[in-house]
Amino acid sequence: MASRSFFCLYALVLFFLATADFSAALSPYYYDKVCPKALPTIKRVVEAAVEKEKRMGASLLRLHFHDCFVNGCDASILLDSTSTIDSEKNARPNANSARGFNVIDKIKSEVDKVCRRPVVSCADILAVAARDSVVALGGPSWTVPLGRRDSTTASKTDANNDIPTPFMDLPALINSFSKQGLDTKDLVALSGGHVIGFSQCAFFKNRIYNESNIDPVFARARQSTCPPNGGDTNLAPLDPTAARFDTAYFTNLVKRRGLLHSDQALFNGGSTDSLVKTYSTNFGAFSADFAKSMVKMGNIKPLTGKNGQIRVNCRKVN
Repeated sequence: MASRSFFCLYALVLFFLATADFSAALSPYYYDKVCPKALPTIKRVVEAAVEKEKRMGASLLRLHFHDCFVNGCDASILLDSTSTIDSEKNARPNANSARGFNVIDKIKSEVDKVCRRPVVSCADILAVAARDSVVALGGPSWTVPLGRRDSTTASKTDANNDIPTPFMDLPALINSFSKQGLDTKDLVALSGGHVIGFSQCAFFKNRIYNESNIDPVFARARQSTCPPNGGDTNLAPLDPTAARFDTAYFTNLVKRRGLLHSDQALFNGGSTDSLVKTYSTNFGAFSADFAKSMVKMGNIKPLTGKNGQIRVNCRKVN
């Protein structure tokens, strides 16, 4: 009887060992042994790029965000169009606005050089580059779980459907984030990524000419560089200190100076007003929550183990 029980237990253990995916969990120590120079190399290239152009920090952060919201953090946003890939770069939220791809190429080249082989995924490069960009502009740091692998496909359709738009009201934003497993606090904290960077006129034109919940002085200032007709690619800062990671974005929302409709939706008499107010006066609280939400977002449906691949060139499948 005892031997029979032991056999059943032994068989159960064998089954578990055969089916368990021990590589499924991401780990901040993933590259410590296989390539300890990987993370310092990413940091060096990011710092050089941001020093050359401050806006690049926001662009790299945005790439990671737009990647994760489309079928998980798998570097699908980096794939160019082919006969079999409908590139996410051509989706409405990315076309003529997503940028930083050359910096990612540079990072990949330098990392593969120090690692002596393609061991670091493009998806992990995006996640680490986003963190290092925020730090380079005075924001918080966080420990990035690693071990993502790269997708072998992309979806322009899913990018069009799943990336939140700058025209969304609060319920639509909450729903968009909820679909990714992110809650309302994540929504407000991650929207705080708009403390850095710029937006094109086309994305805020309707707000500055037709909406009422906007400071008229601010609206007129933005209208000076964003005409009612044309000028769609003209840039305006998302907050007054677009090259510094601070709380000015939230201070602006309280003053009805949110640039995008989706920004001001966070402070417009709804459920997120109190958190916006808190962040507007408490950089520590915002920084801590932003870091936590970035880790949470970075954990959206990663490819691990034998799923996906480590691309040799981030722009195309091996």
